[in-house]
This record gives sequence, structure tokens and C-alpha cells, in this order.
Amino acid sequence: MHDSRIVITGIGVASPNGDNLAEYRTALLTGKSGVEKMETRYIGEVNAGICRFDQFKYQKKKEVRRGTRSGSIAIYCSREAMEDTSITVDDVGKNRIGVYLGITEHGNVETENEVYNISRFDYDTKYWTHHHNPRTVANAPAGEVTLNLGITGPHLCIGAACAAGNLGLIYGAQMLRLDECDLALAGGVSESIHTFGIFASFKAQGALAEHADPTKASRPFAADRSGIVVSEGGSVYTLERLEDALARNAKIYGEITGYASNSDATDHVLPNPIRQAECIELALERAKLKPEEVDIISTHGTGTTLGDQQECEAINSVFKDCPDTYVNNTKSFIGHAMGAAGALELAGNLPSFDDGIVHPTINLDKLDPECEIKNLVINQPYKKDRINQILNNSFGMLGINSVVIVSRFVG
Repeated sequence: MHDSRIVITGIGVASPNGDNLAEYRTALLTGKSGVEKMETRYIGEVNAGICRFDQFKYQKKKEVRRGTRSGSIAIYCSREAMEDTSITVDDVGKNRIGVYLGITEHGNVETENEVYNISRFDYDTKYWTHHHNPRTVANAPAGEVTLNLGITGPHLCIGAACAAGNLGLIYGAQMLRLDECDLALAGGVSESIHTFGIFASFKAQGALAEHADPTKASRPFAADRSGIVVSEGGSVYTLERLEDALARNAKIYGEITGYASNSDATDHVLPNPIRQAECIELALERAKLKPEEVDIISTHGTGTTLGDQQECEAINSVFKDCPDTYVNNTKSFIGHAMGAAGALELAGNLPSFDDGIVHPTINLDKLDPECEIKNLVINQPYKKDRINQILNNSFGMLGINSVVIVSRFVG
């Protein structure tokens, strides 16, 4: 087992408001939302975050038809991450690259589509596609990446609800330390907007955001927030051991210095602020950081009433005496990308190491008093002298919590 420092050397992004890190970051600094109106089966018009990346940049039309939307997102982001880090599969060795992708769920889109398809033929199953099984297995997005890139090392999808993007990074770092691979493609992906079921379920729960202006629909922490905006997207990182990155003079975005995951064990849906606070504290302990040393807290805040309040309670319990810690939320721009959320939100904040800017939380005209947090950056970016530590919260259903801390790289 390696006792290595793990660094980020490449980032691939497919988001509703940017198809690469530069576009995405610019949108976050200029207040550009990626949410729009979309028609979905049986429900009609909904607010959603839709990605517009070129899915044929790295795939042929036949490959797109045979595979999945989440696979296309994963392939695009993985290829972009590899391009960004200026390394090839042959440089590393195809059997020494691992793929670790967080997902919320997988197979719902394909199953819904096939049931709908056979419904038009009196439910005759001869019209059910023979591609259904490989499309719906849980490892599909990561497996599609290995097929596209010719990778023969390990691949794994981590089902961790909306904490999954962080968990992808955590697994990638752990596998590098266990010497299972020499480079990890790690992060999270989601195709959630292509299943009507997720919209119907949130609507039945009273947790689906409604707003005449889609760009204002995602309103975490706002007094008039109405719920979640469902989005698709992904972010994949190339992770390496520090010594390998230095040996080839790679650009280093940051160093993963702390992480943690735990379980609430209290409710299927409602979060537990005590367990969330414990997860944050464990990540800080592993990073050997005090709360006041954190510069940015990237919140999970989804726009649900209790979810936002509980997270704010957890943050306030840990960071109550931290005058220089600033807080933001990325879902206000892009909605909730489910299994990709944590990875995308971290990616949006990492450029802060270079530009010193904390991107804002938008659509916050009136703050819910129960969501009062010191130094919550609202509507306009905030410039700090220097940013050294970013803490990324990501929590999910069934009470799964995850926190990742990325530090400015210091050689």
C-alpha cells in the first residue's frame, strides 16, 4: 500500500451551463444559469438542467445508439480529463488505469423507454431491445468508458445516491493508494432528466421546483424555494500519486487531503445534521485541518425545505467561529445533477485556487432565517486574498453523507 499524496491533474466537465471547465467557471462567475424548460413524458413541462456537449466528439453514432446517455456523459468527461492532463492510455498502460464513477441510479431511463416502446405494440416483448441488459447493469457508465478508451484495468460504479460524485473521488484516491492502478478516472455522472419517474416522484413528494422562469427555479436557502430542479451532467477527474505527476511535470489543480463518508441510520429521505457534522469533522481530522482553515464550503443545498435547513445546522455547528470561511452553492446555477452533483460542484470551485474568487449562490432574493450562515456568498462573487482549502459537502437519500477536502498544492 502506498502512503502517497493524491493530486488532481485533469478535469472533464459536462454541465448544463458549460461543456468544459473554463466555460463552466465563467458561467458561475457571471451568474449564468443552465436551467431551462423541458417536456417530459406523462408530466409535460418541467424545469431541468440539460447538457449540450457534443456526444459525437468521442463516439460514433452506432456507439451512442447502443450505449446509454450516462455512458456518453462519462466517455465525454473522461476523454476531456485525459486531454486536459496531456496523457494517453499507452503512457500509463491500459491495465494500470482504473475507472471509478459515482451514480445515483442506473437503468431507469432504458427500462422506461422499453416499456413505453412495447406499449405501442400491445406489449409484445419481441419489440424489446436485446441491448437492454448491458445498458442497465450498474457498472454500465464506467464499463462504457473502458470500452471507449481500451482500458483493461478495474472499473466500478459507486451507487451512493446524491453523495456519489464525492464517493467516486474517494474510491479513486483509495485505489491509487492500494496500488490497484496508477491513474484513476474518478468522479460522477447522471442522466436523471431522461426518466419521467424521478420528476413524478419528486412532484408527488412536493419537492419538485416550480417557477415560471426556469433560470430562477433552483433556489437553495431562499425563503420561497419550492424544491429540486433535476439535472443531468458529469465531471471526471484524473487522479495520480504526487510522485507520478511530478515526474512528468503535470499541471496540478489541487491535492485531495481529506475525505469521509458515514450514514445517518435515521430516515430514508430526511437528513440528520448531527451525522452530517460528524462527517465534516472526520474529513477535517484526516486533512489535519481546523475548521477556521477552510476557505470555501461548497454546500449540498438542494432547494428542499428541511434538507437545506439541516445542512445549515450542521455547517453552523462546525464552523460557528470561522470568520474567514465563505460558503456557496452551485445547484442554484445548474440544479441537482444527482450522482454527478458532488463532482460537478467541486469542479466549479477548484479554479478558486488560481483566481481567488468564491463564486456566488444565485436566486437568493430573501434568505430563509433557518438557513442563516455566516459568509454565505449571495448573487455576486467574492474575492479573497488567497484560497487554500475547499471543503465539498455531498449528501444523499438513505442517509449517506460524503465530504471531500481539496487543498492548494504546495510542493
